[in-house]
Amino acid sequence: MRTRIWVLAVAAAGILGGAGLVGMGMTHKSGDGAKSLAGTFLDSSASSQAAPTSPTPTGPSPEELARQEQEKKTKALDAALKKYAATVPEFSVAVFDKKTGHRYSYRGTEKYETASVVKVQVLACLLLTAQDKKRDLTSTELSLAKRMIRLSDNDATTSLFTSLGRQSAISRCNKRLGLTQTTVNSAWGLTKTTVDDQVKLLGALVDPKGPLDTASRKLAHTLMSTVDQAQDWGVPAAALTGESFTVKNGWLPRSTEGNRWIINTVGRITDGDTDVSIAVLSHNHASMSGGISVVEKVAKMTRQHLKY
Repeated sequence: MRTRIWVLAVAAAGILGGAGLVGMGMTHKSGDGAKSLAGTFLDSSASSQAAPTSPTPTGPSPEELARQEQEKKTKALDAALKKYAATVPEFSVAVFDKKTGHRYSYRGTEKYETASVVKVQVLACLLLTAQDKKRDLTSTELSLAKRMIRLSDNDATTSLFTSLGRQSAISRCNKRLGLTQTTVNSAWGLTKTTVDDQVKLLGALVDPKGPLDTASRKLAHTLMSTVDQAQDWGVPAAALTGESFTVKNGWLPRSTEGNRWIINTVGRITDGDTDVSIAVLSHNHASMSGGISVVEKVAKMTRQHLKY
């Protein structure tokens, strides 16, 4: 096909009386994307046919260079996490960089019990339910939501979970939020989810085109950015000085795992140049403090290698 294009170009030069055709571009598509090749045709007074020179590659496009750089970062992070995973209990992590659109996940579809990070799902469902009825939260609902997110209050969560319609209602809300890998349990803390789904949920909480309206998104952000100081570990460990963050953590000594700890953290880091959602899920830790150290190190490693 390429030969035919060149012959036609040469023939065209002859028809035009040997006029030079300079810089005729062609595009060659391969599995790595589109690369521009520029061919140069020179004027010839001795012949009605022009002799083509060899095409000169222009080199990778800025987009191709950016893709290559992102792949390099991803491979480095994969290798670092794999090495670290060999020394600690099981974990998964996902990152979504809203500024660049890049998504990253390590063991992204592995399922974990949520512990208290499920409370973000309950909050989102509460907000959707009020929206559907075209009303604000009642004073009781707002008070329960504040206790649920800021203090991780279990009684407040159970009250909202029950009033909303328990697991069937939360599951319907999750579908609207785009969560496809989450199974809600009647014992809400034993809901199973993935880091990929948790990053989707974090995105839905701030997406102007998503199901939550402006007031709902604002309230979710307010609550998750004002958690009790004793509970602002996890994702915030990856934030730089001056950056803002939201967070919801989960922790639970699991009776079915010899009372070893589930430690989870989900949240978002923002400033003028950064808008990144992070989810780290893990289990089988000997202690709560040990689990916190693991999820914080993993969150920091994503920043170190992805350079957001």
